[in-house]
Amino acid sequence: MENTAVQVKKESKVKKFFAKFKQAKFHKPYFAIPYGVLITIFIVVPLGIVLVRSFMSDVDGSFTFGNYAYFFGNPYILRTLGNSILIALLTTIGCLLLTYPIALILSNSNFNKSMILVLLFVLPMYINFMLRTFAMRSVLDLLGIGTVDRTPANQLFRIVVAHIYDFFPFMLLPIYTCMVNIDKSYIEASKDLGASSWKSFWKVTFPLSLPGVLSGVLMVFMPTLSMFAVRDLINTGNEWLMVGNQIFSMFHGGAGARRNIGAAFSMILLILVAAVMIVANRLNALKNKKLGEGGKKV
Repeated sequence: MENTAVQVKKESKVKKFFAKFKQAKFHKPYFAIPYGVLITIFIVVPLGIVLVRSFMSDVDGSFTFGNYAYFFGNPYILRTLGNSILIALLTTIGCLLLTYPIALILSNSNFNKSMILVLLFVLPMYINFMLRTFAMRSVLDLLGIGTVDRTPANQLFRIVVAHIYDFFPFMLLPIYTCMVNIDKSYIEASKDLGASSWKSFWKVTFPLSLPGVLSGVLMVFMPTLSMFAVRDLINTGNEWLMVGNQIFSMFHGGAGARRNIGAAFSMILLILVAAVMIVANRLNALKNKKLGEGGKKV
């Protein structure tokens, strides 16, 4: 009897505890504290260190703007930045041209689309990045592209193809996700009103898929702009150096390393990426505003 009474008493205490737990009011800002701590430790503090070092001289550690002046005053460095922008643009355009038709077909197919995506596109992303790049290098070498005739155009083609192969899924998934969520009744309504399949696509499907296109463009363009590993792994000699290669060499140059100049280069690249994101978000906001005004007029 005594054991039973003790057990009942313990159970009542547990119930009271959980009852109080359910009634407790949790403020949403409190849940952001762990994320704020992690962001501060792993993002804000490292960026702050890079920012401070970008204004320090590699000679005596004094304050200077010379690191930034060196970037904009060196034609060779500006050429590597131009190479990076060109490669990022070509990679983004190539990924978009390849993935948009695939996403359109998959979103309109009657097969198990999720399984197809997992088997054909998602699983290769889990293969080691270096293995994927070396695999593409082997294919290009087997075809003799950039090895038999080492012209700058062939070397550029090698780099762009390798980047497209690595970032292909990052363009496909956002576009497919956006397309699969488009209400098919809109397309049916446009056809009922006499629009052809092409006009329905251009006036309905394409505008509604633009948010996915924009996300995919950002997910491909930004990492490609700062990438350096693919260009090195594809083995293209000394041609088409990217700004990421310059930053890497400045941080890992041994006794001749110029880390503070590399920090300035990193900040310039970060500002460029941030500017691209701001412009893209602005364009997306203007498009949404235009669609909203169009809906009100209707």
